[in-house]
Amino acid sequence: MSIQIISGLCSISDIESFISGLKDISAKYNVVIQAFDADKIAGEEHLRFAAEKASQAVESSKAIADELALEIMLYASGSRQIGKAIKMGIHRGENNIAIVIVGDGSGVRKELEKLVREDDVLRYKPSKDGMLMRTFGITEAEVEAAGRDRIPDLVLERVALLDILK
Repeated sequence: MSIQIISGLCSISDIESFISGLKDISAKYNVVIQAFDADKIAGEEHLRFAAEKASQAVESSKAIADELALEIMLYASGSRQIGKAIKMGIHRGENNIAIVIVGDGSGVRKELEKLVREDDVLRYKPSKDGMLMRTFGITEAEVEAAGRDRIPDLVLERVALLDILK
């Protein structure tokens, strides 16, 4: 299984049209594509781990969602609630965006790069701490115990816990 990640800046005027365009690209290249608000992602490892766990859940018939793309979003959110997972997605206007591509579609990256001005918006930065703590329900007590620099690890823990909480 091949997992590719693209991150950067993207202006979205119509969410439905943007998502429809991603679905068209997905079908054209026979891959799964999921887009995220990069400000709610703790780095590339977070998305890669979520995509791997979601793929394993689908392969073992333990997935919650009917589609791999939604299952990836569930794992990335660290929640089994679709409503919470959807909040990890993109919004209208200027976006720091992260796109996960699962599959071996040659050329898909080049096509998606037409939509996204690549930039290192996915990299973990301490300025994301507050957003990550709110998004993943990480408490100050957890941060004090683990250390502020371990917030990305606490996010990965939430992703891993989904398998246990089934």
